[in-house]
Amino acid sequence: MSKRMKGILCIIAAGFCFACMSLFLKLAGDGVSTFEKSFFRNFVAIFFALGVIKRHSIQLTFGDSPSNIKFLIARAFFGTLGMFCNFYAVDHMVIADANMLNKLSPFFAIVFSFFLIHEKVRPYQLICVITAFTGALLILKPGGDTLTTFPALIGFLGGMFAGFAYTNVRLASMHGVPGPFIVLFFSVFSCILSIPLSIPHFVILDARQLAFLLLAGLSASGGQFAITAAYSLAPAREISVYDYSQIIFAAILGMLFLGELPDVLSLIGYAVICTAGIVMFLITRKMSEA
Repeated sequence: MSKRMKGILCIIAAGFCFACMSLFLKLAGDGVSTFEKSFFRNFVAIFFALGVIKRHSIQLTFGDSPSNIKFLIARAFFGTLGMFCNFYAVDHMVIADANMLNKLSPFFAIVFSFFLIHEKVRPYQLICVITAFTGALLILKPGGDTLTTFPALIGFLGGMFAGFAYTNVRLASMHGVPGPFIVLFFSVFSCILSIPLSIPHFVILDARQLAFLLLAGLSASGGQFAITAAYSLAPAREISVYDYSQIIFAAILGMLFLGELPDVLSLIGYAVICTAGIVMFLITRKMSEA
């Protein structure tokens, strides 16, 4: 199996895991703060990462140079910001909407890759990025109900931060940093950052909330390893289109377990963003084959 095909399978698996994570986070209730949810999500991921590292005897190395730690720090910091934003959006929006805004990250990854990795951005890619951001406006609904627009704006920022974080995953991988170490570094960093932020609004969890948060952490861990592996195996421009499988999973789970139905404008926004991603993928594949 080619690296590209492995990357595709990894990114679809990540989509399902992250959709499950969104469901479990919402089922835990909005009485638990975003920061406390973030702590549990990453606390579970630490043990998951350590288990994989031990099982495969992976060395905790910064790759070809100690200076690569800057990529890990950037990935961890902006990934944590993106996670905070995404969790807030999940709590205050239809989970399919929140996941769709988070899936702007591949488009942001293309933009950031131009500046950080100097990967060439072709005209059709630029058009698709602009089209995707236009579709995002239908979900953001600027000028509409502030109670709806603000969480959507936070979700949009979450997609931007995630795109920057995934670009640094690519950079770290290109310099030989092992994927599981990237996940471990991110998880520990996020836990440390979440602790002081969760203290002011800390609540003692009941058994139900704890169970859902642990399930969210387990799902997120699987998704984190899968997405890290995907972007380590292939460039974003080759596999990013399959990231939209998460929206399908999130919409189905939201309807089945939460009774959520996206509104018409959001559905049109989904179609615009997904179409932009699919068109970009098909053109890229055609050019690669040629």
